[in-house]
Amino acid sequence: MSSKLYVVSTPIGNLEDITLRALEVLRGVDTIACEDTRTTKKLLARYQITKPLTSYHEHNEAEKARDLIKKIQSGACVAIVTDAGTPGVSDPGYRIVKLASEEGINIVPVPGPSAAIAALSVSGLPTSGFAFFGFPPRSGKQLREFLKRVKNYPETLIFYESPKRVIKTLDAVSEILGNRNISLSREITKIYEETLRGSTTEMIDLLNERESIKGEITIVVEGMSGDSDQLDPEQVDKLLLALKNSGISLKDAVKEVSVESGMSKSKVYKRALEIWDK
Repeated sequence: MSSKLYVVSTPIGNLEDITLRALEVLRGVDTIACEDTRTTKKLLARYQITKPLTSYHEHNEAEKARDLIKKIQSGACVAIVTDAGTPGVSDPGYRIVKLASEEGINIVPVPGPSAAIAALSVSGLPTSGFAFFGFPPRSGKQLREFLKRVKNYPETLIFYESPKRVIKTLDAVSEILGNRNISLSREITKIYEETLRGSTTEMIDLLNERESIKGEITIVVEGMSGDSDQLDPEQVDKLLLALKNSGISLKDAVKEVSVESGMSKSKVYKRALEIWDK
C-alpha cells in the first residue's frame, strides 16, 4: 500500500458485518488509529489481525490528527476506525480527514455498516430523501429550538439518542413536530435487536410501560407532508384556546397555529371559529 489515509467502517454490533475489503485494508496498513483500543483489539482478534494501534478520540483528536498526518507524509499507511460504524459520522474522524485533504493526502473510504441507514431501511418510512442529525441537543430549550428548525423538512428525519433521554426527546418531538409516524430501532445487529413502529404518542406510551430501556437508539421520524395534520385536534384546540385567552386576534391565532401545527389555515380557521364562539 502507498501512503494513504483509509477511513474504515466497522461493525455496529455483529462482528460478522465487517467487509472483506475492510479486513484487507486493516491487515495491510502500518497503523490503525482507533477510538478505543480495547474495542478495536476485540475486532482484530476475531480476525487474527495484529497491528500497532494508537488512540484517536474526541479529546485528543486535534493533536493526534497532526501526528498521524506526519506519519502518512513520511510514507506510512494509516487506517482510522471508531468503536462502531463510520468515522466522522457522529464519531471522531472529521478533523483528520479535513487536515489530510488540506495536505493533499489521498483519502480512501472503506464503507460499511451504519446505524442510521440500517434503521431507515426497516422503518417503513420514505427513503427517497432523508436528513441525518446525529444526537440532538440535550437541554430542553435547545432541543425544542432544534426541532422547530427542522419541523417543516419534508424529508424523513433520523436521530441518534441514548436510552436515558429517549422518552424526553420523544416528548419534545410530539410537542413540536406533532403526532407523526416514527420508527425506533435499538441494539441494531445485536442479540436483542428491536424495531418499533407507530405514532409518536404510541411510542411514548409503549416505552413508559417498560421497566428499563437499554441500547443505543436510532429514531426515524416522518417528514412534514404538505397537508397533513401534524398535531392532534386536541392539541390544536389547546393551542388556540391559550392564544384566545392571551388576547390575540382570531386572524393572528390562525396564522400562528397553522405554522406551529402544519395544518392548513382553512382547517385551523374552522376550529378557531368554534373556540372563539364559545
